[in-house]
Amino acid sequence: MKLAFIQNNILLVIILVLSGSILLWELLSRRSGREIGAVLAVQLINYKDALVLDVREEGEYDAGHIQNSMHMPADKIKDRMQELEKFKDKPIVVIYRSGVRSGAASATLHANGFSLVHNLKGGIDTWKQANLPIVKK
Repeated sequence: MKLAFIQNNILLVIILVLSGSILLWELLSRRSGREIGAVLAVQLINYKDALVLDVREEGEYDAGHIQNSMHMPADKIKDRMQELEKFKDKPIVVIYRSGVRSGAASATLHANGFSLVHNLKGGIDTWKQANLPIVKK
């Protein structure tokens, strides 16, 4: 009976699965942090004393990073969570090279009670394209 319903309504089943997947994706995306542009990131840094958390690998960070940013590779965040505790009530701007690492890093922060987490949309490349300052180690 159920198989016959699915076969007779395959288009509806496909639409149901796709819409459910989209809703799930939106839910998971929100948990990993809100994406912001460079202008809003600068405002958070300058006016809200946001922590800039660079989750790229060491070589990427050394090649150029935002001044006064905290470097913590994404795969080390769980192990170094104690270092971040003092920033729990402050905005955090997560810097990355690709969205996968920032999403995972932001999700880890959210899971540990950080509610003001923002991902710089486009990562460090967005910062550079806006001609904002970069320092090298």
